[in-house]
Amino acid sequence: MPHAELTQDDWIRSLELQPHPEGGWYREVYRSAESIPHPALPRRFTGARQFATSIYYLLGPGDFSALHRIRQDEIWHFYDGSRLVVQVIHPNGSTEELLLGRDLARGERPMAVVPAGSWFGARVADGDGYALMGCTVAPGFDFEDFELPTRAELIELFPQHGELIETLTR
Repeated sequence: MPHAELTQDDWIRSLELQPHPEGGWYREVYRSAESIPHPALPRRFTGARQFATSIYYLLGPGDFSALHRIRQDEIWHFYDGSRLVVQVIHPNGSTEELLLGRDLARGERPMAVVPAGSWFGARVADGDGYALMGCTVAPGFDFEDFELPTRAELIELFPQHGELIETLTR
């Protein structure tokens, strides 16, 4: 028997998702018990970090993940819903668009990586759809590694990407 189509609210309720500071909904589902000592990490880290962390992340209609960056690579996994577009501004100012979804013929992939130190944000490509994702970070995520700049700060850094920045900042 086929399963019923789940709605955005079904996912939020059943996975116990909470509002995320960058937009959307999330819940941490994994944080390794072991950690990497601070001296063993690159200088950009301010302390020890768990080996890895993972969250569920959901964006709904009209919502977006605001441009932000972290000090680690972030691996995005597509689970359900509509195609997701992750916009990346690399430290050198070049941009990249990552398409996550199931339609391989349209360039979508079930997994993509945002490199450490890149600014990135996301939105659902289908205006009235939602996208359920997973995000894995190694070394593990710590809010100490999270930067959420203002629109003005990003436009000052990357004036050539003003339109993209306007779209993915609040």
